[in-house]
Amino acid sequence: MNDVKQTILITGGAGFIGSHLAEFFLDEGHRVIVMDNLLTGSTSNISRFANRDYLFIEHDVTNYIVVDEPIGHILHFASPASPIDYLKFPIQTLKVGALGTHKALGLAYAKKARFMIASTSEVYGDPQVNPQPETYWGHVNPIGPRGVYDEAKRFAEAMTMAYHRTHGVDTRIARIFNTYGPRMRIDDGRAVPNFMLQALTGKQLTVYGDGQQTRSFCYVDDTVRGLVGLLRSDEHQPVNVGNPNEITIREIAERVIDVTGSDSKLIFEDLPVDDPKVRRPDTRRAEATFDWKPQVDLAEGLERTLPWFQSEVARLQAAD
Repeated sequence: MNDVKQTILITGGAGFIGSHLAEFFLDEGHRVIVMDNLLTGSTSNISRFANRDYLFIEHDVTNYIVVDEPIGHILHFASPASPIDYLKFPIQTLKVGALGTHKALGLAYAKKARFMIASTSEVYGDPQVNPQPETYWGHVNPIGPRGVYDEAKRFAEAMTMAYHRTHGVDTRIARIFNTYGPRMRIDDGRAVPNFMLQALTGKQLTVYGDGQQTRSFCYVDDTVRGLVGLLRSDEHQPVNVGNPNEITIREIAERVIDVTGSDSKLIFEDLPVDDPKVRRPDTRRAEATFDWKPQVDLAEGLERTLPWFQSEVARLQAAD
């Protein structure tokens, strides 16, 4: 694929991971179409592409998608992805997972394009197995507040496999675990942005529960490499894309305090409903299928991420 110029459509391409994918493919010389309704994405993430072989279409993919040119690959990344967003936009989250995936798959079928769905580690819910292999079916509360995201992605996976089995669409399913790095929204609400914002503004860092719940943080460059590796493989089954190094929430907060040089302390609040106690990908399928492993450790990744949040905090303070 990287030797032949392709047109690649990325829904949700004005978001955090989507914009990094767009940049990767543009750097390889491909044409990129970004489609986004800007519910949680931002044109600031893609304005840097203005003079390249790139097109931005502002569109809600839950409505019929029209693109009047050949498309080789469709990467469906449109969806609120942080708890603060999908709890604010529950119906939009369900619609983009269901209707948006249906529309994007329909376009892939019509264009004979390869299709990738951005699924999530949240399909495993609050897992009773750790680490989580792709064969694990999950432990999910479908009617809890987080169910709007969990079930939207589980449905999206089912729809993707249905199009693959019924219509022969060339599909990929990426189960993306916690990713961090530049271009995250500072008000994203997830652990790294939340801790960075609080540390850089001299506030106490809010840790939910006792802080012993775990996550596995993957730097965005590694996530992009994993996604591209999966896209270019022949694997149709779901594949975990994440860092298998597990860390407690309390420890990541302490790491952020260290990297920012902050004097902030930790404060503890109640754990949100259905918040997973563990999260760690089994990445053996990715390693065996397309020889992928994360390369950026947490210390280096936080150092690379810090200037972005420093600039975002400065921008906010200047606006005040």
